[in-house]
Amino acid sequence: MKKTSLQFLWTHSNKGKCINQELEAIMLGEDVDNRGPCGLFIETVEQAPIAISITDRKARILYVNEEFTRVTGYVPADILGENESLLSDKSTPRHVYYDLWHTISGKKIWHGRLINRHKLGHRYLADLIITPMLNSQKEITHYIGMHRNVTNDYESEKKVTNQKLLIESVINSSPIAMVVLDDQDRVILDNQLYKALVSDLDKGEPAIYFLGLLRNEMGELWGQLQLAEQGFNNREFRVETRGHQGARWFSCAGNWFVEKEINADAFFEDNSKRYLILTLTDITKQRRQMEELHIQTLKTMMVEDERVRGIRETLLGAMHQIQMPMNQIRAAEQIFRHKGDAQHDGLLRILQQIQASGEEAVSMMKKCIPQIYQAAVVPVNLNKILHEMMLLSEPRFLSHDIEVHWQPMQALPTILGSENRLRILFKQLIDNAIEAMVQSDCEEQRLRIITDSDADLVYVSIEDSGPGIPADKRAKVFEPFYTTRPMGGNQAGMGLVMVKEIINQHQGLIEIDPNYNQGCRFIISFPMRRVSA
Repeated sequence: MKKTSLQFLWTHSNKGKCINQELEAIMLGEDVDNRGPCGLFIETVEQAPIAISITDRKARILYVNEEFTRVTGYVPADILGENESLLSDKSTPRHVYYDLWHTISGKKIWHGRLINRHKLGHRYLADLIITPMLNSQKEITHYIGMHRNVTNDYESEKKVTNQKLLIESVINSSPIAMVVLDDQDRVILDNQLYKALVSDLDKGEPAIYFLGLLRNEMGELWGQLQLAEQGFNNREFRVETRGHQGARWFSCAGNWFVEKEINADAFFEDNSKRYLILTLTDITKQRRQMEELHIQTLKTMMVEDERVRGIRETLLGAMHQIQMPMNQIRAAEQIFRHKGDAQHDGLLRILQQIQASGEEAVSMMKKCIPQIYQAAVVPVNLNKILHEMMLLSEPRFLSHDIEVHWQPMQALPTILGSENRLRILFKQLIDNAIEAMVQSDCEEQRLRIITDSDADLVYVSIEDSGPGIPADKRAKVFEPFYTTRPMGGNQAGMGLVMVKEIINQHQGLIEIDPNYNQGCRFIISFPMRRVSA
């Protein structure tokens, strides 16, 4: 076999004296190992683990090595003298062959893939390199072709690619936003719904934003779950967005997994890298439905509270009205008693009877005052409470065409307090602002609510475009039964007194901003909840 192939090449070759001498020696059966580097070169080509063929300028095959026979199935007797196109399956596109000949005719090396047909008839994918051989005049004399059967490699690559496409297709068809992040918080893979969040939320990289919320909420638990490769579920966050969408709710879940590295450094070492699959489910619709139900419950509860508060204010007002003449009667009684004049004994007894009746009436009223029980103290997010009260007041905003500006601080720290008492507090302040604007009939009716915090305090600012409160009356508005509104109905002037009382119960402060001259601005501050170590 070897002699036949080499003899054919020797007959058609004019490459030089050295190769011709080596070919002659091989055909005579001589040992070429001792004849110099040319012999070693020929043996190397013969035993090379890649299919090698040499053709003339017209692509007629002059030489093939043993690996060529193994790859193609053709022995030298079958293939020598035949055109290289004998290997072609004829299914390779014509433009590939055009590019091949255009390249090698230009004395350049061509590298590409062709579909060849084995002698037994089955197709295989050949990874082929063709190099022109030039003589001393730089003219093409032969072509050397080297190719490998890369069918298995190609199929493996396609399987990986198809699996990746399948995974991406499944991820993209998912009804939830999904993203994969590495241990440096870099996005490795995401789906279309996640990409949409980039513009919808206007928070930069959504994953980084939610990771910040998760780490802040979970604290040390985040690192513990990460090290243990344990996941988390149902971490819900309310996100304020710009535009018509308003607030949106997302439920976050995550799972960590470890993948082995595939770079060269990891070939001899079992290096691995941790990744996080983060899912972001938009639960805004469900939360709004729950919120509507919650608001209806709050309305019922607040109506009942208004009724109780009205009764309390009415009774307290009546007691206050009775107490003033009672004080006068008590003073008159003391005067008559001090004089000790017998002629006034009858009047003194009448005054004593009136005083006893008055005290009995006041005592009866005290028993009738509804009790307000102290609710449990829990961590409270004031953004949530304020949002609820704004939803509760929305019909009044719309009916009076009041423009509402809601500017909450993202990730507002919590305070310790009674949710229901705080609702009463902010509902009273919002109602006061609405009444002030409606009664003043101002051209621009605007309500702005802002939340903020510093190192120690959480702040709420409620400002309206009403007539404001004169400087000489700002201290009086927190006194019992003082009101800037006309008396009547169940409003007995205890609203801001109750506000002050609730704020005091929460160790907070309230003040009327003296520098605000476009209406009235209340600034309320509460001590921040401290998380124990």
